[in-house]
Amino acid sequence: MTIYALSSGSGLSGIAVIRVSGPKTKKVLKNMTFLPIPSPKVASIRKFINPETKELIDQGILLWFPGPESYTGEDMAEFHVHGSKAVIEAIYLCISKIDGCRLAEPGEFTKIAFQNGKINLLKAESISDLISSETEIQRKQAIKIMIGKSSDKFNSLRERLLKILSNIEAKIDFPEEDLPDNILKNIQSETKSIKNEIDKILNDQKVGERIREGFKIAIIGPTNAGKSSLLNYLSNRDVAIVSEIAGTTRDVIEAHLNLDGYPVVISDTAGIRDSKDEIEKRGIKLALERAENSDLNLIVIEPKSVDISHFLKNFETKKSILVINKMDLGADNITDKIKNYDPVLISIKEEKNLDKLINMIKENFKNKFIIHDNIYITRQRHRTNLEKCVEHLTNFDEKNSLEDFDKAAEDLRLATRYLGTIVGKVDVEEILGSIFNDFCIGK
Repeated sequence: MTIYALSSGSGLSGIAVIRVSGPKTKKVLKNMTFLPIPSPKVASIRKFINPETKELIDQGILLWFPGPESYTGEDMAEFHVHGSKAVIEAIYLCISKIDGCRLAEPGEFTKIAFQNGKINLLKAESISDLISSETEIQRKQAIKIMIGKSSDKFNSLRERLLKILSNIEAKIDFPEEDLPDNILKNIQSETKSIKNEIDKILNDQKVGERIREGFKIAIIGPTNAGKSSLLNYLSNRDVAIVSEIAGTTRDVIEAHLNLDGYPVVISDTAGIRDSKDEIEKRGIKLALERAENSDLNLIVIEPKSVDISHFLKNFETKKSILVINKMDLGADNITDKIKNYDPVLISIKEEKNLDKLINMIKENFKNKFIIHDNIYITRQRHRTNLEKCVEHLTNFDEKNSLEDFDKAAEDLRLATRYLGTIVGKVDVEEILGSIFNDFCIGK
């Protein structure tokens, strides 16, 4: 099947890039230019013509990448045309009338590149992350993965496991032959060394995932305390509806921010109170769940919230900042018990002390974004496979010490398989859909 799609961004633009890949690519080019195929990887000016009406659609640049020396490993071409909707749709229509050509699915070009061995699974994911990056720190992390930093590490660990496995399987195949003592000792020391290295990789405070997904902040508190107003202020736009009516926010409202180059996802949640309204009760449940899973909670109250100790005890103080809003109304009701929580006193209405709150937020997440060269995990998929690998290495050590080589070898095979799954060295068809569906169409 030959696929095609717009690889540049949608919307009005000076230039649009339409990518075509597959066995019918040559036919597409001949049908729409009525000229010989251009030289590989040489930008050629061409008139793009409707093959049925012979009308000129546009004039632009044509690039030809014969397989396997292309991004996908197949015959591939790019039409660089003017970025109007009419031009793009006219070219789409002409390509669609050729048998065996269809519009590409999200991420399909990169999926084909992976299946043809042009890239591994980690690089495919990093391409998606690079396209989606909104901050400099996200871009840098995606580039590190793309150039093979993580792939090299995981492939190296896997090759070491395969070498151990070959010695174990030699013992199984030739039971009458005793393995030399130095090899047995090496098997034990090497597996422990590999397990320790993976443990160090896992002990990364989930920095890689935080960078990729964003530092999660939940704004929680009683109704009508100014949570939505705070979200709007931090976002510098009206994200949430602000009203004097208590309980206006029913669902979780998210905004993605860039604070000093750090990616942040901040959530406004339903006001927490006793309610008989079923919809509001579901919103409060979502608020509590979001607070539990966040990296930082901003607990927003107002001075008239006299006794909130019962409220605060439900939240981890280590990952919470107590914010008292509406200080323009006075601070007479702030008790010593509340002061013990070291609250930040602000007025969103008068924009007082908000810079102090923002600085506290920045200091909090900067400590959790400590970047070093030993960050290899950027997705939960990587972490889960490494944890499974460690689990089977632990089982292997126990069985190997009892000289139960058959069962030990199976654990080692599984440990090797989980490492291989990260980079796509084994059959990973079941996870491909979820990975490539995150891509934009045309990539």
